[in-house]
Amino acid sequence: MMHGYGSMHIMHYGWIFQIVIILLLFLVIWWMMKGSGNFGFKCKNETALEILKKRLAKGEITQKEFHKLKKEIE
Repeated sequence: MMHGYGSMHIMHYGWIFQIVIILLLFLVIWWMMKGSGNFGFKCKNETALEILKKRLAKGEITQKEFHKLKKEIE
């Protein structure tokens, strides 16, 4: 009978699919980790002073606040 023929054909190539799935899993993990160990997220190591300067440039803080905070972090 042909009942088991189709499943035997798929089982014959099952090891190829397992290898492909394992390779895809490793590629996804590698892609996530390639961003300097941050799982793909690139973060800059900004100093507090650099952050203050950016906040001043954006207008989030005044010059008075900038100088006050600058003294606190130094």
